[in-house]
Amino acid sequence: MTTCFDLTRNLGDYIARAPELELPQHVVSKAKQHILDTFAAMISGSTLEPGELIIRYVRGQGGTPESQVAGSSMVTSATLAALANGTLAHSNETDDSHASSGTHPGCAVVPAAFAMAEHGGSDGDTFLKAVVAGYDVGCRVGRALGPRLVSSRGHSARSLGGTFGAAAAAACLARLNSNQASCALSYAAQQASGIGSYIRAENHVEKALVLGGMPARNGVTAVTLVTCSWGNAGP
Repeated sequence: MTTCFDLTRNLGDYIARAPELELPQHVVSKAKQHILDTFAAMISGSTLEPGELIIRYVRGQGGTPESQVAGSSMVTSATLAALANGTLAHSNETDDSHASSGTHPGCAVVPAAFAMAEHGGSDGDTFLKAVVAGYDVGCRVGRALGPRLVSSRGHSARSLGGTFGAAAAAACLARLNSNQASCALSYAAQQASGIGSYIRAENHVEKALVLGGMPARNGVTAVTLVTCSWGNAGP
């Protein structure tokens, strides 16, 4: 009988191996399209109200200069950069979506991967493989949770799946081992949140935060906690 622990361990193993896996060419091509699409959404979002507000917020927070905020000259901590870029990416809903999982993977996964790649000085190949792993994990988790069931209980499947996808991508770029990746998924689960009431916000600010900024930040937070030897992750 497969337990939740087994499933988490299997996901941890997959995430740990993902940076070394050879991707089929059609997957590489599709991933590049989604990355480019998300960056375009981030840049265009920086000129809209949700983007302007999150840039103003992050600028006020300061942060260790590690990662760039798109559409600006600001460099801040990886966690704050993920928060900002995730919010930018869903500011005008030009980002991608995945119907069967009820997720918008790009606005969570790509900003988290971008922040961690800059933070760790990763190369482009690892960045791309991390994005693919993030899409894979985030969409599978969202589909497994059942978007209709999640929504019927007042929660946001879009935010939940995005959190796990962002954590998977960030974990790949941090080169976490299997045990560490499992711990990162646990910290992602503790942060997974979001309620459907965001849809009532007329200016789209809360929706951009819940679907993009918050999941991206959660994923990076989970991984950076593990890299600081939280829990059972080890040094």
